[in-house]
Amino acid sequence: MNSDDPEEPLIASSRELDDDDTRNGAARPVGSGKAPEDAPGLFVWLLTFAAGISGILFGYDTGVISATLVSIDSSLSGKPLSSLDKSIITSSTALFALLVSPFSSVLADAFGRKRVIMMADALFILGAGLQAISSTVASMVAGRSIVGAAVGAASFVVPLYIAELAPAAHRGRLVTMNIVFITLGQVVAYIVGWIFGEYGSTETGWRWMVGLGAVPAALQTAIVLFMPETPPWLVKAGRSSEARVVIEKVSGGKRLGASSRAVDATLKNIEIEVREEAQARRRRTNSNRPEWLASLDELFKIQRNRRALAIACLLQGLQQLCGFNSLMYFSATIFTMLGFPIPTLTSLVVAVTNFVFTVAALFLIDRIGRRRILLWSIPFMIAGLLFAGYGFAFVKLSADSATQETSTQGAAIVILVSIMIYVAGYAIGLGNVPWMQSELFSLNVRSLGSGISTATNWGANFVIGLTFLLLMDVLTPSWTFVLYAIICAIGYVLIWRVYPETAGLTLEEAASLLEDDSWGVR
Repeated sequence: MNSDDPEEPLIASSRELDDDDTRNGAARPVGSGKAPEDAPGLFVWLLTFAAGISGILFGYDTGVISATLVSIDSSLSGKPLSSLDKSIITSSTALFALLVSPFSSVLADAFGRKRVIMMADALFILGAGLQAISSTVASMVAGRSIVGAAVGAASFVVPLYIAELAPAAHRGRLVTMNIVFITLGQVVAYIVGWIFGEYGSTETGWRWMVGLGAVPAALQTAIVLFMPETPPWLVKAGRSSEARVVIEKVSGGKRLGASSRAVDATLKNIEIEVREEAQARRRRTNSNRPEWLASLDELFKIQRNRRALAIACLLQGLQQLCGFNSLMYFSATIFTMLGFPIPTLTSLVVAVTNFVFTVAALFLIDRIGRRRILLWSIPFMIAGLLFAGYGFAFVKLSADSATQETSTQGAAIVILVSIMIYVAGYAIGLGNVPWMQSELFSLNVRSLGSGISTATNWGANFVIGLTFLLLMDVLTPSWTFVLYAIICAIGYVLIWRVYPETAGLTLEEAASLLEDDSWGVR
């Protein structure tokens, strides 16, 4: 069996010990409780944590805007922000993430995964600085757009980087670590927003909120210089000797039993996979065409690649169209409407719920499985949205949705608890599973396919950020949340029909599932 899987040093050595089923490519039973032999070593964890700083940046920059919008007051352009101003400032981040993420895939193939992480860090620093000195809505939008470009690149390349280094049996856990960092960044953003919103000055407090986003980016820039590239990219770049060193380190080093024979076998498997895919691509396309264009042909002309793209785009689109980031962007605005005395502090409750259940997903995603955890968690999201819509039916808002006219304390509590249920369901399933997208693609189209599906995420994010406040005005809050519940229900049916289980499989084995006429769903 050929492999494009960077985890093979671990898999290869375990094959000598495992039974015939595992040797033939069958997944280790999900939830079996057996401790896998290929546990990630310290080196892999260190790389995951270092790459995960991008997750903190991602989470911080998407979370801090909630407190920023209610703290700016008249600091921009000498007038309070309108609903349209807030929508444009918020959605500009998602728009530029959408525009940049497909190009990030081309850059990641051309220059390497870690160089794209460094490019994203530079944009994070530039965007944070521009936001901090903004004096007009236009300059604030420009700063948020630069941050959006950084988020688009980081959201694509970091899960890819981790997936190409992680042991197969623990890939879900390690990729989920990036989501944990994202939710941690959101928690930090709400804490910072609360502190500066309550105790900082009206003019400068929000500037500190957005400007502090440059600090983790500068730290990561220094760390990334010492991080290795992934073995698959190194092999594709003709640097097999460097790939061998990385494989050995990922395996735990010779001191932990990474035999030279296992490392050599892993490297050979990657080289064979790269060579065979290159030969197949030349047979199907004009060899003089750019590599990215040849990959685009493969992505859409090969059945298993089309199916992988369809599933990845489904999951990424649903992750946003379910309305979750409307809470991240506008939670303080929502809780201001509901009459909570410290809306930024109330928003922190939502962020903490998100963080806690994302940590729970860290321990469950490989044991329960990707497909099953989605099918179990989405019904809780639907219930939370419907209860929130019911609670809003007892809250009457003014015409501009900026102030509350009448409300009952009970309705506000029902809405808060409902949102927490919804967030918990999202965090444990839909918040992290879509980022396992690289499992679905074969090596030759992995970057491009992941880039396009990430762009789908940010396209849907842009729609949500731009339309949420407008939907609240036009449809009323109750029907807005019911609309999101309907979208979740449609997504549930589609996931049940087309999304196969990939937990415990190597990247090659997971991609091969989609050659089945039943989409690999059994």
